[in-house]
Amino acid sequence: MGVGNPLDVLVIGSGGREHAIAWKLRQSPGVGRLYAAPGNAGTAEIGENLNLRDSDIPGLLGAVRSRGIGLTVVGPEGPLAAGCVDAFRADGRLVFGPTQAAARLESSKAWAKLFMGRHGIPTAKAAAFRTAADAIAHIDRMTESTAVIKADGLAAGKGVVVANSRAEARNAVASVFSGAVPSSAISQVLVEERLTGTEVSVFAFVDGGYASEWVAACDYKRVGDNDTGPNTGGMGAYSPPEFWTQDLARTVRKNILEPVAAGMVSDGSPFTGVLYAGLMLTREGPKVIEFNCRLGDPEAQVILPRLHTDLLEILLAGAEGRLRDVAVDWSGRPHVCVVLASGGYPGKYRTGVEVTGIDRLGAGAVVFHAGTKRDGDRVVTNGGRVLSVVAGGADVGAARAAAYEGVSRIAFEGMIFRRDIAQRAAGRSHRIGLPRPGGS
Repeated sequence: MGVGNPLDVLVIGSGGREHAIAWKLRQSPGVGRLYAAPGNAGTAEIGENLNLRDSDIPGLLGAVRSRGIGLTVVGPEGPLAAGCVDAFRADGRLVFGPTQAAARLESSKAWAKLFMGRHGIPTAKAAAFRTAADAIAHIDRMTESTAVIKADGLAAGKGVVVANSRAEARNAVASVFSGAVPSSAISQVLVEERLTGTEVSVFAFVDGGYASEWVAACDYKRVGDNDTGPNTGGMGAYSPPEFWTQDLARTVRKNILEPVAAGMVSDGSPFTGVLYAGLMLTREGPKVIEFNCRLGDPEAQVILPRLHTDLLEILLAGAEGRLRDVAVDWSGRPHVCVVLASGGYPGKYRTGVEVTGIDRLGAGAVVFHAGTKRDGDRVVTNGGRVLSVVAGGADVGAARAAAYEGVSRIAFEGMIFRRDIAQRAAGRSHRIGLPRPGGS
């Protein structure tokens, strides 16, 4: 079913994911006025930014009412966990995203573990504890010396530690309860079995018991080359993975995506939105590391350019409960994303630094803004992850070369980036000559 009269759309959020969503929506003939709240310098170029925090649900709802906005898309996890979709639905507004109850798949790791156990979804063994003492006692009883420590709730990327020894696991538990993560995230801590294998992220649009055709991507969490340094929100991504096969796709659908969609319906919290399954491909088959309830960042930047189907049609059909009427079609053309970040990220970093070269990119690359804002005629940094440079190609090597060519044209003081994004998939013969990260 196609989209009728032009529809005004609001995208909630301010990152690279939200710019990518807005960019894809701008390509739809069915979109009228396009808004982002609060948006960034990139969304301001293709729509209108609203001076509203993504956590200001009453303010966002008021803007939708006053401007006659027909559809709202919730980008980040915070508003979903806070009940943004529930508030919009209660007001009779069309909104794409899961309810607060359905978003527990992401907002509570302990709840998600229990859910997976009830529905036979493969995942790591885990135990949840409400005190540091109980968690540490469990670690001391474990037969394995390695573990993964996870704060239960949303922790802004600071709630997961992969521990290589009992001592590291104990220290991680103590750190979680000592205030290293937001207090709202630590009602419980999970001590998980450490899975080994290859990581991959899988995304599907879900509407109740129906899951669309899905797409896979690989991202890079560590700040430094060769997976060194602290974890970040993501320093790059590519799609599709070189190891992705039809057999693997069928296994993921049968054992994970369909059971999740059906399980949420049977549990009374039907899921509408993007289901993001972070998987480990183990010797026993794919197992869930965690679920997210929205597009990833920077994965959105490499999968949305691969989407053939009109994104507005997908989102509107999902919001109206008729997603199975829309055939979701993904291109096989590879895309690579390289994130440009502020020096010091994910620790302390400067803002207000001028960014140059965005207008000098060739036709082969596109830039998605994240931590940016306008300062008169200048674009300046306004966050840790500043920009995503994305390019497609006939193969991963060509996409990677085009993305790094785009990177070479952009500069800001202290700029850092990884030089090894998609190197494994492209093959080491595709070497990229670039200035040293951190230069201007």
